[in-house]
Amino acid sequence: MRTLNVELAERSYPIHIGAGLIDAPELILPYLKTRRVAVITNDVVGPLYLERFAAGLEAQGLQVVRIVLPDGEAHKDWPTLNRIFDALLAARCDRGTTLIALGGGVVGDMVGFAAATYQRGVPFIQVPTTLLSQVDSSVGGKTAINHPLGKNMIGAFYQPRLVLADTQVLDTLPERELKAGLAEVIKYGLIRDLPFLEWIEARLDRLLARDPDALAEAVERSCRNKAEVVAADETEQGERATLNLGHTFGHAIETGLGYGEWLHGEAVAAGAIMAADLSRRLGWLSDADVARIVRVHVQAGLPVLGAPLGVARYLELMSHDKKVADGQLRLVLLKAVGRAVISAEATAEQIGATIEACCQA
Repeated sequence: MRTLNVELAERSYPIHIGAGLIDAPELILPYLKTRRVAVITNDVVGPLYLERFAAGLEAQGLQVVRIVLPDGEAHKDWPTLNRIFDALLAARCDRGTTLIALGGGVVGDMVGFAAATYQRGVPFIQVPTTLLSQVDSSVGGKTAINHPLGKNMIGAFYQPRLVLADTQVLDTLPERELKAGLAEVIKYGLIRDLPFLEWIEARLDRLLARDPDALAEAVERSCRNKAEVVAADETEQGERATLNLGHTFGHAIETGLGYGEWLHGEAVAAGAIMAADLSRRLGWLSDADVARIVRVHVQAGLPVLGAPLGVARYLELMSHDKKVADGQLRLVLLKAVGRAVISAEATAEQIGATIEACCQA
């Protein structure tokens, strides 16, 4: 087992990474307020791991409330969030009940938001079961649900007590989900860790083959990068926004097509290519740099062309981005491969040219 820490003073917490950790309830016990927990999962992960995980907790003398949600980004909304609250209230869960998110990014985001708001705040723990959630969404305390006008627009910053990333559960992850997770892994190399990008480029075949050592290393190095950024800028006032490389374009794709049509990582991959193209238009990247960024995404089996929404629709959707300040769109771009910046320098014409060049006809 590998352990990292997210350093946030009295709210610091560990990230445990290793194989078989969902069968190690003793790692969870020190972070509980009472002997009662609510495990929230979805109807895809639940049949695979819910009873096994809950039985381990019950063997430690815990009372476990089980809550199963419908799977998918299309259900990351108020009605599904209310299903969590309904179940917690029906079971008479109090402020000492710890919520445990057993699932991917959608489950983790919704459970975190539920924990932040149920009885004005209860503890929660992340047990991420997808590569994307293990390397990104389970760490850092960003919780949210979607709105028809924009992705993740309603939520809260609320940190978990513990992140338990069991790399063995990635064996049951569909191939498309695995590739989508690699988009977020690649992102860390592009924005701040060039040696990690070089490591990824040399090991993509092993990662796609689910080599356990390669996956564990990728999860650890991704989490280390994210933990450092979160510790420096928890509520995204500056540096943390660089973690959103490709997300402004990508969120437009997800919202414009309808949530769930593209996986989040797929949209981020296409968005990262757009960000690279725009960075080249600003004179920051060379043609060779952009070709390199395209190549690593192609090798990972990720889309490199955005959805055909049209320039006007992209710009409309991007205007709802959380990085808009005083009506000005700020984008995460690349000053160099391995160095991201937040910039408002790109003109609407340049952004439009990038969208036209980088999207499907």
